[in-house]
Amino acid sequence: MTPDDDHPVAHSRPLVRMARGSAPWLVPTVAAAGIAVLSSRGSRARKALAIPAVGLAAGMAWFFRDPDRGPASGRFLSAADGVVQSIDTRPDGRTRVAVFMNPLNVHVNRAPLAGVVTGVEHRPGGFRPAFDKDSERNERVIWTFDTEMGEVTVIQIAGAMVRRIVPYHEVGQKVEQGERIGLIRFGSRVDVYLPSGVTPAVEIGQRVRAGETRLDRD
Repeated sequence: MTPDDDHPVAHSRPLVRMARGSAPWLVPTVAAAGIAVLSSRGSRARKALAIPAVGLAAGMAWFFRDPDRGPASGRFLSAADGVVQSIDTRPDGRTRVAVFMNPLNVHVNRAPLAGVVTGVEHRPGGFRPAFDKDSERNERVIWTFDTEMGEVTVIQIAGAMVRRIVPYHEVGQKVEQGERIGLIRFGSRVDVYLPSGVTPAVEIGQRVRAGETRLDRD
């Protein structure tokens, strides 16, 4: 049947996108849930046992969701979903905006502005809670971008439950503003360093969305 204007053709892309790098966690839990459901047929006891497996799979799918974002305007956009934890001026004049992500937030991070990746540095460390001041010693990936605003740094910081940060780009690659740059598995934090002279437009305690919330004032 030929669709008309009242019945537009549906997009071919999947309705739910899962984050790149989620398979090692998502696939086993979904498979275990499927096996539990299939084996529970005809048994109330096994059905009861299957409920936690299904719940865990649903939770994993929710955690690793990767929704489309934008378009948005502004020189700098948030790199992460979550709550602004701190805003502080560094000795070199830059302003660090730290966003804390809880397990319910989307954990795919995005480029705050367009540029070229000039550095992707992994630093091993501990797994303190991301809201703890000792998280400065945590596992992290330090991104450096060459942009029209100069050099911009974004740091993905692992939290207490994290076991890996998954970068999506390499040195030399171009990224667009709001483009996905990587995934942090489970609760964590992302810091964006605004260049000297750029005034933050967000406040401590404010909720922000990666690729949508503007970080700087005009």
